[in-house]
Amino acid sequence: MPDVANSAIQNAISRVLTEEATALLALRERLDDSFSQAVELILACKGRIATCGIGKSGHIAEKAAATLASTGTPSFFLHAAEAVHGDLGMITEGDVVLVYTYSGETDEVVRLFPSFRSIGATTILLCGRTQSSAALLADLVLDVRVDSEACPNNLAPTTSTTLMLALSDALAIAVMEQRGFSAEEFARFHPAGALGKRLTLMVRDVMRQGEDLPIVTEDVSVLDLMARITRAGAGGACVASENGLLVGYVSDGDLRRWFMSQPDPLAGRAGEIMTKGVATIEASLTAFEALEYFQNHPRKIGELPVVEQGVVVGLLMVKDLLRAGLV
Repeated sequence: MPDVANSAIQNAISRVLTEEATALLALRERLDDSFSQAVELILACKGRIATCGIGKSGHIAEKAAATLASTGTPSFFLHAAEAVHGDLGMITEGDVVLVYTYSGETDEVVRLFPSFRSIGATTILLCGRTQSSAALLADLVLDVRVDSEACPNNLAPTTSTTLMLALSDALAIAVMEQRGFSAEEFARFHPAGALGKRLTLMVRDVMRQGEDLPIVTEDVSVLDLMARITRAGAGGACVASENGLLVGYVSDGDLRRWFMSQPDPLAGRAGEIMTKGVATIEASLTAFEALEYFQNHPRKIGELPVVEQGVVVGLLMVKDLLRAGLV
């Protein structure tokens, strides 16, 4: 690509980012009591929070509902065009509706306000014109005006939707903090995601047990030891006493070194080959804490015996943590 064209692209990107960042800072400077009132209305809501819009503003409204819901505020998105065809039945008395329209004159949105009021819902409007039709009908107006869009024709919603999105995030986080919404609660709403798994998935949930746990006593022969490791598909075996206490661990490296150093390696026993004083981990730790332990260990290790009060209860392998979707 010619340098001139590349320079023009870089300038356009820089200009848009600068204009939108400047607009965000300007919004921060004109924060007033209306923004605090919006948070208080959401906190006091006896029903649910609905977000409503159409077009680009509708996309922002849909994302806002998702953010509110994931941070502890039951929310849903109401499409403005579908609302008048029956979806208004989703709104109930006591709900709070966050309405998104930059112009404040969008027909599909403006015509909904009388219905919201008759149902008994409270309306909060995110709008760029505080004297628009929608603003005159709303219970509370949040001013998200911009001097111009980042679009060179001042037409495509760009800077205005950035402000709507950022303000929606700010409202959601302010509500979240006021509720005291914890990381554990967040994880409860995200059980399948990597974030949720970091907080909820425990070592006991992913460790190998039963037939998948290679555990032997000190007198087990080399052949039986290797057979046990192979059946479990592991990288080594825990060596335990008769009452289950961990006394050592035989890794793949231990076996290789044994075979290279002994004149008759098949005559060996697990107790002769094992490494004593190996690192262990507890079943009550989170899987994410375990992953960090593996990563920060001074030696590169791929598995750890899991113990409770010294008794072997499982084997944790790095590949099982990765398979669980932690990263």
